[in-house]
Amino acid sequence: MPDSDGTYAGRVALVTGSSSGIGAATARALSAAGFTVVVNSVQSVEAGTALAAELGPESIYVQADIADRESARGLIDEVVERCGRLDVLVNNAGWTTAIRHDDLDGLTDEIFERTIRTNVTGTWTVTKAAIPHLRKGTDPSVTTITSVAGLRPIGSSVAYAMSKAALNHMTKLLAKSYGPIRFNAVAPGFVDTPWTESWTAQRAAVEAASPLGRSSVPEDQAHAVLACVTNTYMSGAILTIDGALTQVL
Repeated sequence: MPDSDGTYAGRVALVTGSSSGIGAATARALSAAGFTVVVNSVQSVEAGTALAAELGPESIYVQADIADRESARGLIDEVVERCGRLDVLVNNAGWTTAIRHDDLDGLTDEIFERTIRTNVTGTWTVTKAAIPHLRKGTDPSVTTITSVAGLRPIGSSVAYAMSKAALNHMTKLLAKSYGPIRFNAVAPGFVDTPWTESWTAQRAAVEAASPLGRSSVPEDQAHAVLACVTNTYMSGAILTIDGALTQVL
């Protein structure tokens, strides 16, 4: 990741769900570029606090659950209150559990509703609350971590794939209507994170099929987020970062 040249000094970036995995790698990338970073999680408070301390004295940690509307709105309020501004939002927080697509009984109402409430409603609530503050800045942007499951009929569950398709379309709709805020999405394939650590069969299948012969690491996705944040003419884009896996599926 590039070292800061001062371009982004004083600008504030919030990364939801950033105590580990893609979120943590993204927080580190934005910090290296000069941003003051707000780390967030609903659990993993110790890990989130430690990451914020690692990023420097101006970075902070805020605990909040985006699946709860009041907590999601409160997250934005606290960021602005403590940091004075908000320039970049990275929507990374989400939830899933692996269920075969042909297992309708396994995809219970509870699982379906939790998936949509967290991934779609939660992301929407945070984004909507952030927009008035983002409008006050210079080159504000929102980058949402979606998935190739939102582009192809694949993914950890039907509910998860549906939620990520909704976020991809939300990105394009907001890019059309809310400029000069820029809205983009990064759509990863399989990524090695603490969340997928036990998904050995899926990892092996990806590594066998991928033209690059490996699954992704969080830094691959963080590089793409940084491109979305720093390219001042990129808006309405969905970057597929899957090592060309979906070209051979």
